[in-house]
Amino acid sequence: MNGWGWFTMSIGTVLLWALLIGAGVLLFRALNRTPPPPHSLTPPPATSERLLAERFARGEIDEEQYRRSLAVLRENGPTLTKH
Repeated sequence: MNGWGWFTMSIGTVLLWALLIGAGVLLFRALNRTPPPPHSLTPPPATSERLLAERFARGEIDEEQYRRSLAVLRENGPTLTKH
């Protein structure tokens, strides 16, 4: 085998090892990936008290109406509302 044959074989061996190591790293990263949190995109359900507080904060209702509505909600217990 002449000088070019040894050179070609050496380059081929280096490329083979680089390919094998790269595939191993990609496989490790793919298998070691953590799944996203299950409810990361959905906001928590809005409670009636929270919606009432948001209306008060925006100035849609005054303090007296807020307190009366809050008292009624607390008498009836917590409920969930859907948007």
